[in-house]
Amino acid sequence: MSWDVVIVGGGPAGSTAGSLLRKYNPRLNVLILEKEQFPREHVGESQLPLISFILEEMGCWDKVEAAGFPIKIGATYRWGQSNRLWDFEFYPAAHFRDEPRPAKFEGQRRMTAFQVDRALYDQILLDHARSMGCDARERTPVREVLRDPLNPDRIAGLRLESGEVVEGRYYIDGSGGAGLLRRAMDIEVDCPTTLRNIAMWDYWTNTDWAVSIGVGGTRVQVLSLGYGWIWFIPLSPTRTSIGFVTHADYYKSCGLSPGQLYEKAINDEPRVRELIRNASRDGEVRTTKDWSFVARRMTGENWFLTGEAAGFADPILAGGLTLTQSGARECAYTILELEKGRLDRRWLLDTFDETQRTRIRQHIRFADFWYAGNGQFPDLQEYTTQIARDAGLRLNPQQAFRWLSTGGFAGDQAEFASFGTFDLGSAKQVISMFVGRKPQWLVNSYNVFRLNLEGATRDLVTWMNEGEIRQLPRFRRGDTTLALIGMFAVVVEALRRHSGAQDIIRDCLAQLGAGPDDPDNMSQLTQRAVHVLEAMLTDGWIWGTFDRKLPTMTIEMRRDEGGLIRPNQDALTVRLEGPGVAAAKLPGM
Repeated sequence: MSWDVVIVGGGPAGSTAGSLLRKYNPRLNVLILEKEQFPREHVGESQLPLISFILEEMGCWDKVEAAGFPIKIGATYRWGQSNRLWDFEFYPAAHFRDEPRPAKFEGQRRMTAFQVDRALYDQILLDHARSMGCDARERTPVREVLRDPLNPDRIAGLRLESGEVVEGRYYIDGSGGAGLLRRAMDIEVDCPTTLRNIAMWDYWTNTDWAVSIGVGGTRVQVLSLGYGWIWFIPLSPTRTSIGFVTHADYYKSCGLSPGQLYEKAINDEPRVRELIRNASRDGEVRTTKDWSFVARRMTGENWFLTGEAAGFADPILAGGLTLTQSGARECAYTILELEKGRLDRRWLLDTFDETQRTRIRQHIRFADFWYAGNGQFPDLQEYTTQIARDAGLRLNPQQAFRWLSTGGFAGDQAEFASFGTFDLGSAKQVISMFVGRKPQWLVNSYNVFRLNLEGATRDLVTWMNEGEIRQLPRFRRGDTTLALIGMFAVVVEALRRHSGAQDIIRDCLAQLGAGPDDPDNMSQLTQRAVHVLEAMLTDGWIWGTFDRKLPTMTIEMRRDEGGLIRPNQDALTVRLEGPGVAAAKLPGM
């Protein structure tokens, strides 16, 4: 039984990789081995918008949309020591238009996500992989990973429960927390966090939704208690996932069983207690340890790790499925390029490895900071030193605090400035809420900007599109990198021609073809350009100076009375002031 690619695990990691491999290279024979029979329950139901783009590329967004899952436009939080509720929205609820479902992947739906019943969602994805030509076998456990005796880093085959041995040219570990291939290949893991949480959850029928927005739109609820936090995720008009996360030390010391502790948390949360007033529950409290980790190596001679086999970040930011499906996509692209033989094999493997480990570690760091803001660490400034140290920086508490609060580690997605699951502006707002200070913007201190590549070396970074990996230039200096991708490439090109703030922004908009006929698009692109300027200043890729004769640029964050945080044009205002501004004011600003 010989295959081109053998994938262990039929969840979102395996089905995403399999579907994309077959889409872009139908000649590949792909086998997916799943130990369970679908549908089966699984936790991790809340998504982020990036997944929708991956589903569209796979060709199954319409199938997921047809299932009628709630549309996630964001989340409502109560966090820290405050009783105030605040919202984080991918797309502002006030602008969300009623439209019939199923809808197309266009307009407002490109900025939203799903809240999915994993039993149904995973079945849709696995069936889609079958429709793409994958041989997906359920109830087919792998009992032994056979290592090549002449090359211990190479997998020679997989022995199934039936005794059969399947062989592949490539193997992908999509087995989730079991990490079947990872463990068999003796790959150690790091736990770059002081947090050791456990999660417990149950499913409820006929709860009220905390908020209904348009047709099928809602926000999940993330609500802090003094000893943990509760998630409330509607999965359908009648079914809701409600879970509780707490530190393992608290669980051990409280003297309660998981079921008793779960009931205590529900009863201690008045908002959730009201929403479940007329509901019933399954009555089966599921539990799992919720410890963040990252594998020390993501690839070997002929194998790859994806999804939770590669690493896990605390679910507070709902990044689990995003990490899983984006990693699986990049794994598929890497194998596709290995098959073409156009690019250096070592470079492809090293790039995949670095990208996955960096992304997972970054989500873990921001989740840690999030917990720090909830009072779990008495000295927030001291804790930021630890986060900075994990990023390879040696900073004292004051330096570390400034680094993080001005956008440290702003490189989660190469196309634009972000970290954790937030764009840079939204992340600054979250941080400011925790520390009780207004967000700091370095760009407000300067109006002349010059590119600084002094001491930097040049290498290559990947750009993945339409089944191909392109090599694009990247600069590296110490622990920071500057990839010429997306908005970063646009800003760098503008900096090569201009130094004045308004000229740089105007040049960026011109490169992107943004005009006054679409002011919303201009506003959003201006925001992203400013985020990139801020990130480049923070990381030392730009020198900033101030010239009194030139216009200034002032960045202001706006909130409503409830502390609304929105990653769109309403979250950021760019105001130009000074000589010449009236004659050269940007359209739409």
